[in-house]
This record gives sequence, C-alpha cells and structure tokens, in this order.
Amino acid sequence: MKTRPWTLILPLAAGLACADASRDDSSSETVELAALDAVFADYADGPGCAFAVSRDGQQVMARAYGMANLEWDLPNTPETVFEPGSVSKQFTAAATILLALDGRIDLDDDIREYFPEMPDYGEPITVRMLIHHTSGLRDWGSVAGIHGWGRTTRIHTHKHALDIASRQLALNYEPGRYYSYTNTGYNLQAMLVERVTGQTFDEFSQERIFGPLGMTKTQWRDDFTEIVEERSIGYRRGDDGEWHMLMPFENVHGNGGLLTTVGDLLRFTRNLDTGEVGGPEFIRLMHEQGMLDSGRQISYAGGLFVGEYRGVREVQHSGGTAAYRGFLTRFPDHGLAVSVMCNRGEANPGGLARSVAELYLGDAIDEEASEDPAGTDVDPARVAAFAGGYRDTRTGQFMELTADGSSLRLGLGPGGMSLAAMSETEFASPAGVSIVFDAAAGGGTRPGATMDTPVADDVRIEPVEGFEPSASDLAAYVGAYRSDEAEVTYWVEVEDGGLVLKDRYGDGPSLTPVYPDAFRQGGSTFIFRRDETGRVTQASLSQGRVWDLRFERVQ
Repeated sequence: MKTRPWTLILPLAAGLACADASRDDSSSETVELAALDAVFADYADGPGCAFAVSRDGQQVMARAYGMANLEWDLPNTPETVFEPGSVSKQFTAAATILLALDGRIDLDDDIREYFPEMPDYGEPITVRMLIHHTSGLRDWGSVAGIHGWGRTTRIHTHKHALDIASRQLALNYEPGRYYSYTNTGYNLQAMLVERVTGQTFDEFSQERIFGPLGMTKTQWRDDFTEIVEERSIGYRRGDDGEWHMLMPFENVHGNGGLLTTVGDLLRFTRNLDTGEVGGPEFIRLMHEQGMLDSGRQISYAGGLFVGEYRGVREVQHSGGTAAYRGFLTRFPDHGLAVSVMCNRGEANPGGLARSVAELYLGDAIDEEASEDPAGTDVDPARVAAFAGGYRDTRTGQFMELTADGSSLRLGLGPGGMSLAAMSETEFASPAGVSIVFDAAAGGGTRPGATMDTPVADDVRIEPVEGFEPSASDLAAYVGAYRSDEAEVTYWVEVEDGGLVLKDRYGDGPSLTPVYPDAFRQGGSTFIFRRDETGRVTQASLSQGRVWDLRFERVQ
C-alpha cells in the first residue's frame, strides 16, 4: 500500500445502501434529495454508484448507492474508491502539459526522441498528437484482442503496450490527418513522464497534481496487487444472470487506471477553472482542441471533450475499465461540476451525471436542444432508396443505413443512430453526425455520400452491393493468414456453408458476407485481398481503433 503523509482514511458507513456526505445542503439552488435519489433508483440494490456535485469549487452534495463489495455486504459511500476508466486521460494530459511548461519537453517534439524503439513512419508523430488522438497509432489493447489476449484476459504492463506499439508496421493514417481514439497515446505519455523525470508516473502525479490539490485518496493503479483501502469491486452480470467480478488485473495506466473518489475528481476539475496548479497557460493547453491537417478543429482537447449539452457549454469525459464506469463533467459558465463513478458494468454514468446536472442547471437547460434536429418532410420512398450497405473508404469497414420513414438509421439493431432528413440529400443527428449524399437517389442506383462527425469531416462512404458467395467463392478464401504485427495466425475454414475464422485453439466466430471479398464479425470487417491474377494472397482487418491490419496468407 502506498503511503502518503497527507492521507486521511474515513470510515465506511456500514450497513447503508445509500450514504450522504453533503457539505452544504443550504445552497441557493438546493435540489431535493428525493429527486437526486430518483436518478439512481436502479442502483440501490447490487453494485451501485457514487456521485458528487460542486458549485464554484465547493462540494454541495455527495451520495452513494448500492454495494461496494457483495461478498462482505459493504456499501458504497462517497469516500469509496473506484476507477473512472478513461476519465483518467485528463490527468495524464495534465502531467504531460506540466512537463512541457517546465521546459523539459516540447509538445511538438517527435515522440521518437523519447521512444527510439518506435518505427519511423516517414512523418513525425508529436507529443501533441498523442494528447489529441491524431497520431494514427493503433490502439495496443485492440491489437492484443486481435491476438487473442485482450485486456482483462491476462496481465498487461507498459512493457507489453510499448512492445505491441513498436511492432506496428503501419499507422491507421498519416499523423494529423484524422482522429482515432487510441489508448496507446496515453500509455506513451505516462512512460514519457517516467523517462524524462526518472520518477514513476504515480510519484510525479502525487508531487505535482494529487498532493497540491488535496486529492488524498487518489493514486495510479500501477500495481493491481496492491491493497487499496475502501476500494469497491467491479461487477457485471454473467450469462447466468448473477453478478460476477470483473476487475482490471493489469498494470497499464495513463490511459485509465486512476484510483480515486468522486470528491477528488471534483478537486481536479476545479483546477481546470482556477489554474491553482499550472496557471493560465496550463488551463489554455488543457482546453486546446486538436486540429487536423485539413484545418478542422475537433472536440477533443487535453483528455477532455469540449462541446455543449442541451445548449450549455460542457467539458467532459467518460470512461470504463473492466466493470468500472465513470463520468466527470463541468459546465464552466455555471460553475457546476458533477462526478459519477459506478462499480456496475451496465451503468451509464454519463446519463446519470447529466440527469443530476439538469436538476442543478434548471432553466439554463434548453429543452428543445435534446430533441432531434427539426427535420423536413421527405417522401419515405426517397429515403428508402438510400438504405443499404456502405463502405468507409478510409478503413474498408462496413456500415449499414436503414430507412425509418423520413429518417435514416445508422448502424445495426436498436442501438443505431437516427438521422433526421434535413433535405432530400442531407440527414443529421443531435450527436453531430451528418450524411450528405451526392445526389437524390433514383433509378435504382444509390449514390455515395460524405459523412461528418464531431471528430472527422469529409469521410467518404460508398455504396456496396450485397454478397452471397458460392461454394467455390468460399473455397478461395480457405487457408491460414498470419499477422506479425498482432503475432497471430487465423485459419479460415468452411463450415455449414459459411466461413469461420478460427484461432490456434480451434475456436472462432462465423463471418457474415457484406460485400464482395468482405465479411463482418461484430464490429470488425475482414477483407480478403487479391493479387493481379485474382488469387487471394492477403487479408486485412478493420475495427474501431485498428484500421487495415494486414495478414499474409501463409498456406
């Protein structure tokens, strides 16, 4: 257990399913406890959540619900230690920026100055690109999952993360061209701090961030075997419907791995207004949004998303590691901040935090801003003509548009995103995604389109025709495919009239054909590639955080 002279251990309120540690219930905008408890009504039994609220840096409310440990029947309290997942990234960005303000690094340095083991991709990747997710680096955890040992399945360390990153022969894209969320960039930042300072990342963070801000119960999970007092256990429901533990048994951190409380999170986010640590330039750099080569400014800043929620300026980040979930949001124009952390894998901390925020923001909330964009009436038959499969030209990934009256739905199943018709060729969602088709559909031909999102613009998507491979088509794909970048060999076989992708243990999923030579499995698209003679010699795999990972056919 790490020892710190400023640590104060507070006792658990044993036996309570809901604990209250409010400092000030007499604020001018008092919110009824019943209204707050109603937000968390589904978390009173089983694993639960804690939340805290601050106004102008003063904590005005903190409550907790459900159980921290089901085996010992211990409740969550506002002082329970959770992990907020990628909420941690703003702390890592803060450490990197402080190091730059010290003059010990430059944010525009090529990362190979600190990581000579990383490949030379022809164009420099800068430290600033690591912060803004514009580096093009593949997510090491996703590559590990492709290998067959994803996160939560074995103990990963920074040594493993750097080894995987250094074996990638290609990037997702040229540095600075696009945005793709990648934990690799944040693990590299933690390692960079260690290489430059000679301290562990936790030691630097304690000295420069946690200690000065009075974050007495915060540390990095750089040794998952360490005893952490008042830590909750993460749980998710198993196939049997019962709760099962799901803990982050890994030592990677910087991308996530922060152990903290809801109150400590508020102490940090207050500093993003005051600059008590770091000063005005620190505040500016933390809120500096990334810029793509195209000149497009993206919503991602220093481990923070900068935008609006229902008409109110918001700075926030969500996160999840194993069964822990977290969300930290701040509404700078109103001096309001809300932190939520849960030890229940199915929790939606962002929805919970914003529901709490709405109670405090009151009339500042734009009721109409939560609704879908005011669309226009378009003939459903015209909309239906756009429906079908499309290919993201950057990645080869398959996506599907389905018609829903005058709207389109992007994705598969009930989790898809609805896009209202703004005209006969333009469709948009409240999440900031828009699709503009090249021309109105007609004559049985679907046009291509340009898709914009909060972090990307001018993404070309092209229509693809369905694919029903014959037995001879399937036979052409059968073989073994090797990726040295992921250190894995897959065997493609035909079973029951379809393709199956098997690992070395003989296990694996079936593949669904989506367009010629391309198959889908979950969120991944597996594309077979041919030489000039038409023979299948390669395959590539694209998914959210790994684009075009190549496999050579070895038999």
